[in-house]
Amino acid sequence: AGAVEPAWLLRTRAACFGSAPGGLPYAGGWILLIGEPIGMIGVLVAVWGRALRDDLRRLGAVPRWQGLAAAVVVMMVVGLAALGRRVAFATGLGAKPPAPAGTPTRMDTDVSGIVLTDQHGRRTSLADFRGRPVLLTFAFGHCTTVCPAIVHDLRLARTEANRSDVPLVIISIDPWRDTPARLPTLAAAWKLGPEDRVLSGTVAEVEQALDRLGIGRRRDGNTGDVDHAGTVMGLDARGHIVWRLDGGWGRVRTLVAGL
Repeated sequence: AGAVEPAWLLRTRAACFGSAPGGLPYAGGWILLIGEPIGMIGVLVAVWGRALRDDLRRLGAVPRWQGLAAAVVVMMVVGLAALGRRVAFATGLGAKPPAPAGTPTRMDTDVSGIVLTDQHGRRTSLADFRGRPVLLTFAFGHCTTVCPAIVHDLRLARTEANRSDVPLVIISIDPWRDTPARLPTLAAAWKLGPEDRVLSGTVAEVEQALDRLGIGRRRDGNTGDVDHAGTVMGLDARGHIVWRLDGGWGRVRTLVAGL
């Protein structure tokens, strides 16, 4: 999934197995993950035990199947070790795990040097907003699910926090299709205000900016769509990122009120 887990992965994992603090499954999720394979093996042994033993004995006599069995054993050992490490992280016994989705990460990173093109055709730097705080997020025009929801929720959070003075800046993660000429259409579709900006540029410029901001993404070369997390950042009046949310933005209203 990359350094940042996409929102779709977080939602799917939570729906299938639950998501306790630290990202581990709930009790029911553990039963599904561990109990069902054990139950399947138990049924095989109970119902077809003799045939299973005969088949395994026959396969054991063939060298290539012996090698495959050894590879399976190695994979199981590695998998169990990785599981133990993951559980240790989540329970605080190992190194500090990544912050759960929706948990703000405090930062102090100067990104004022990033320069792209806005919907008015002007070259715009994040330094142009110095003197006032900024909400920064990432989306693309062909996205019909997460991206419009993020933009809508950020505009709503800004209104509910009574912070109309905080501009919303959106950097496209699809510079191949979200060219500067198309940005006015995106700004209208996302109902951006006069102080808000949607930014793009050449593929090289945008990719460099996204890398500098640490935005994980994966582009499908066939469809052009981009998998990415719902990331929101808060910039202070110096042009520094002071907090970041990945995979959840329910606390944006509180955070933007404190910018």
